[in-house]
Formats: sequence, C-alpha cells, structure tokens
Amino acid sequence: MAGILAWFWNERFWLPHNVTWADLKNTDEATFPQAEDLYLACPLAFCIFMIRLVFERFIAKPCAMGLKIQANGPQKAQPNAILEKVFTAITKHPDEKRLEGLSKQLDWDVRTIQRWFRQRRNQEKPSTLARFCESMWRFTFYLYIFTYGVRFLKKTPWLWNTKECWYNYPYQPLTVDIHYYYILELSFYLSLLFSRFTDIRRKDFLIMLLHHVATISLIIFSYVNNMARVGTLVMCLHDAADVLIEAAKMANYAKCQILCNLLFAMFAILFISSRLGVYPVWILNTTLFESWEIVGPYPSWWVFNLLLLLLQLLHSFWSYLIVKTACRAISKGKVGKWNPLHVSKDDRSDIECSSDEDERPSPNQKHHSSATNGTNKNGTNGYLTGAPYLDEH
Repeated sequence: MAGILAWFWNERFWLPHNVTWADLKNTDEATFPQAEDLYLACPLAFCIFMIRLVFERFIAKPCAMGLKIQANGPQKAQPNAILEKVFTAITKHPDEKRLEGLSKQLDWDVRTIQRWFRQRRNQEKPSTLARFCESMWRFTFYLYIFTYGVRFLKKTPWLWNTKECWYNYPYQPLTVDIHYYYILELSFYLSLLFSRFTDIRRKDFLIMLLHHVATISLIIFSYVNNMARVGTLVMCLHDAADVLIEAAKMANYAKCQILCNLLFAMFAILFISSRLGVYPVWILNTTLFESWEIVGPYPSWWVFNLLLLLLQLLHSFWSYLIVKTACRAISKGKVGKWNPLHVSKDDRSDIECSSDEDERPSPNQKHHSSATNGTNKNGTNGYLTGAPYLDEH
C-alpha cells in the first residue's frame, strides 16, 4: 500500500521541477493546501444533501405552492395488465411489430397503444413541483456561492492580473477564503454526483456525469498542487450563468412566460460570452501560456490543462444546443409568445429534458379504448433545454 501511495503522490508528476512535498508543508509562517484537507468534503457533501432535502420540503415546496404549482404529475395511463406486463418486463419502447401484435390482442388501434406507452413512461417522471424544488435549491446555492466568490475575488490581485496566479508558484499561502471556497464547491459537486442517480433523469445524464467528474477532478487537481488561485477564477466564472438558468427554469414551471423569456435570453448571452469568450481568452490563456512562461510545464500541468480543454468542449456543445433551441423557438414561435424553453420533440435534449412526452394525437386518429390524452395537468410551459449547470459545469 505504501508503494502505491508513493507512486500516486510522485513529486515529479504533481509538482514543478526542484519542488518537493516537504517544501509545501505547513509552518508557523505559512499554510499551504494539503491533500488531507479535502477529506472534509465527503461528510460535508452528505450534510449538503441533507440540507437540500430540508430546504426543498420546508422552503421550496411552500414557495411552489404559493405560486400555485401543483404536486400532481402527468396523467396516468388507464390500467391494463397486458400492456403493464410488456412495459415492466419487456420494453418501454415497443417496436412496430410488437405494437401490431398488441393491437390485435387487445383490439386497440396502434396509435392508442402508442399513447398508452407514452402516458405510462410519463408516470415515472417527477411532477412540476419536484422540478421546481430542485431548481430552487440549485438557484439558491449558485447565487450564494457566486456572490461569495465575487466578494472574495474582487479583493485579490489575480482577478485583475492573471499572471499573479503564477508569481511565486507554488509557494503561495492558502488563505481561509480560498480554503472555504474550495471545500464548499467540492462538497456541492460531490453531492450533485451522488444525487445524479436519484434526481430527475435527463437525456444528458452521461454528459452531466462527465461534467461533474471533470469539475471534481479539476478542483482536486488545482488544490493539491496549489493552483488554487486560477481555480477560484474558473469556479466563479462557471457559477455565473448557472444562477440564471435555474431562475429561468423556475419561471417556466411557474408559468411566468415574460420573465422566463427574459431570463433565458440573459442566460444565453452570459453563457455563450463567458464560456466561448472569457473562458478561453482569460482562463485558458493564463493556464496554457502565462503559466508556461512563468513556471513552465510539468506532468500534472498537462493533465490540468487537458481537463480545462475538456470543459471547453462541453461549453461548445452546450452553446450549440442553446443557439439551436433559441433559433427553433424563434422560427416556430409567434411574435410575443416566444418560449425559448419549449422545443420540438426532436430537440428535447440534453441540458434539461424532464417534462412529459408529447401527447398530441393525430386529428384523424380513431380510438378503440377510453385512453385519455396525456397533457400535463401542471400546465408547464414546456421543455427546458439549457446548460447545467452547468447544470449545468
């Protein structure tokens, strides 16, 4: 075990040339980041998750009820033992051949059976109330941590001159503000990673899982080898747009259309300008070029920058989705009734897709049963497609 730990914490990988871990031990004069500091993030992540449950139940839910967001979910499919058995034991998305077989067996037309399966799939999706509570929790945390980051960073020299991130590196002392900022961000993203398996399931599950893993890796990497200064800039920049997308989701669930449109427009402008403009010009420039000039490359430097470039690829992907969503909404929407968060079925994608599936029947459709239309009782505006959050980052 000792050999594995020695291999993992190899100084030639983690630190610049001629620097050892002994050089970064805490002294009476200065405190430096220590890997064991991050152990605190695991129990704190659990505490944050518990705080979230309390927040959603006693704060977010009353707010949602005050906005008349109902707790009832999508309309349920009518009970049918044969279709239920197929749904639970065989497939939730029957192909054309199976649909025709079920049509003959039940004496229902194919369209009615298709609608039954759509309604049955929608039953497993959370209500608008649950979505609102989740968004309100994220909005609250992002607003708090972004406000804290801005107040803290405006007093630091590296916000105004990014070369300050590398002067005297890695012998830059750890301040209380940096330590708190890092531990809280890491704990939150760990809680998000755990809750990915219990939260509303979205089509971008794997993309967001990759995003959370990359974010957690960047936080750990930058803390352990004391790239904390540039790390604080990365975290603050990513939190900015997340506040707006969660606010837009809440407005959408509350059916505040004008506010939803405004917030989405603000989010789109901020997200694209910060992730495709500020991030490469400000962040990547200093981590790739200024650090090369002042410190020089070493193995973990390459890994750190590869993770930052991976985030840039995710930024580009999400920006494409945002622009595509906005263009489609404008081209299909009516003047004065543009809903940027309501997209066609083909584009219910990835950044956020948790609403019910489309249930509009064909005007010529005939029904051999009393299966009802699956319109969402909650009356939400539509399907959210935006970033994470950056969620989604």
